Amino acid sequence: MRHEEGFFQGVRGIRIYRQSWLPDGEPRAVLLIVHGLGEHCGRYSNVVNHMVPLGYALYGLDHVGHGKSEGARELVERFEDFTDTLHAYRDMVAQAQPGKPLILYGHSLGGLINTTYLLDHQAGLAGAVLSAPLSRVPENVSAMTIIMGRVLSRLAPKVGVVPLDAAAVSRDPAVVQAYMDDPLVFHDKTPARLAAEMMRAMQRVMAEAAKITLPVLIFQGSADRLDPGDAAFLYNTVSSADKTLKIYEGLYHETHNEPECATVLHDIEAWLASHV
Repeated sequence: MRHEEGFFQGVRGIRIYRQSWLPDGEPRAVLLIVHGLGEHCGRYSNVVNHMVPLGYALYGLDHVGHGKSEGARELVERFEDFTDTLHAYRDMVAQAQPGKPLILYGHSLGGLINTTYLLDHQAGLAGAVLSAPLSRVPENVSAMTIIMGRVLSRLAPKVGVVPLDAAAVSRDPAVVQAYMDDPLVFHDKTPARLAAEMMRAMQRVMAEAAKITLPVLIFQGSADRLDPGDAAFLYNTVSSADKTLKIYEGLYHETHNEPECATVLHDIEAWLASHV
C-alpha cells in the first residue's frame, strides 16, 4: 500500500488537506471518502485496510474547518463550501485515475454532502456508498426552530448550538476513547451557521432526492441515535433502479468502527464487486 498526502486549494483559497491510499498494482476502481461532522478522513483506517488490498484506490479530504484543513473549526459560509470543494477534488482524483470507476463513499454529514452533490453532479460516477447519511430534517425540529436557527446563523454564526454525543459513535469503548483523544476531532457544539446550512441542505434533499438515479448502497445501524431512520428515508426517496438498503441490528452510528465491522465491510466489498 502506498500512502500520499498534501494540500489543494478549496473555496476562497482555503488550503484543503487530502490523502490517498493506493494498491501496489493497477487499481480496479476508486473510492472517494467524504467524512462526517467534526472528524477527518484519517479515521477510516478500517475501510482503508479492508479495501486497498482488494485493489481499490482510496482518496479522502478533510472538509473546510475540519481535521488538517484550514478554516475556523466547523464554520462555513454556505453548505456549498463542502460540495464545491468536493467537486474540485473529484476532478483531481479523476485526472489521477483516468478511466477508473469512481464511487463516492460518504458517512453521516459526508452522506449529506454526497447526496446534495449528486443532485447536481451524478453523471460520470459509478455509484455511491452512503453510511448513516443525514438526509432529512429531524421530526422534532419545528419550522419556527429552523427560522430562528437561520437568524442566529447570521447574527452569531460561531455560537455553538448542537452537541454531539461521543458515546453514540460506537459500542466499542476503545473507538470512543480514541475519538475523544483525537486532537483533529472537533468536540465542541456545532456552530449556528453550520447547523443552519445543514438544515438547508437536508430540506433540499427531502425535496429533490428523487433526482438521484445512479446505483446506491445505503446502510445504517438500527441503534444509531445520531441519525435515526435517515438511511431508510433516503432509500425510499431516491429513484435509483439499482439501490440496496442494509440495516445492521443493534449497531451504532459508525458501523465501520463497530465490533461487527467485518460484516459491514464484506457487504460493501460484495456491492462494489458487482458494480465495478
